[in-house]
Amino acid sequence: MAIITISREVAAFGDEVAEELAKQLNYKFVKRTDIEKRIIELGFPQEKMPKYDERKPGFFASLAKDRDEYINYLQYAILEAAAQENVIIIGRGAFVVLQNVPNNISVRLISPEAIRLQRLEKEFSWDEKQAKQRIQESDMNRDGFHKSFYNVDLKDSSYFHLVLNTGLIDVPTSAKIISSVVSSSVDEKKETEGKKIIENMLKSQEIVNKLIFKYKLNIEFIHGVIEDNTFILQGISDSIVAVENAIRIIKQELPNYEVKSSVGIVHDFKTFQ
Repeated sequence: MAIITISREVAAFGDEVAEELAKQLNYKFVKRTDIEKRIIELGFPQEKMPKYDERKPGFFASLAKDRDEYINYLQYAILEAAAQENVIIIGRGAFVVLQNVPNNISVRLISPEAIRLQRLEKEFSWDEKQAKQRIQESDMNRDGFHKSFYNVDLKDSSYFHLVLNTGLIDVPTSAKIISSVVSSSVDEKKETEGKKIIENMLKSQEIVNKLIFKYKLNIEFIHGVIEDNTFILQGISDSIVAVENAIRIIKQELPNYEVKSSVGIVHDFKTFQ
């Protein structure tokens, strides 16, 4: 019926709430490790995951071509998971990827720092200094990840249907609140519309990934959008030939679709390898 995307601070009981919610709704919980495993299965090198996976990329990593490959694999993995329906997806900016999907309910879980410190100290037998370092590192990385890949400020609550403080609301109650919002907000019409949107987004991402990884076309910031029966190719390139080849390939892959290009041609455009 719905797709639930959960964003969380470290030690805000994100996994615990997701697991309880999955039990209450009989939904599938797509965990962090599930998305990570799928990205690697799709072709992203496992040894490069620590540079990007829900962390702020360093200066050189943010300019490297690996960054764009990672985000394309990530978005495909999120869309693939969402296409299963009745799922809960945690982290990785899934709430941004699915923000225009009408049957997506996005939730942010937070908790006061003092409580998060206590939870980490108890879970890992850490002292306060170790726990505080973990919180600062995690908050910085998650903020940096969302700003770098999605240009989103996690502190902007307008991205979420709900922001819950698990320092004040326990895990079962948090799950019940989310469940109530899902049942009252997602109807058959939204479910049908959401299914179609995800189908088109997944189809677009499949085409984009082929252009990047199979055909290795020189188009940067490449993105595809399906509107009605039209595929719109977006991006930047210094080669008209590359764009023409992309359009030809898309027409072969989607023979029943009209194909349009919104790719900007910038001469002497160079990427950092």
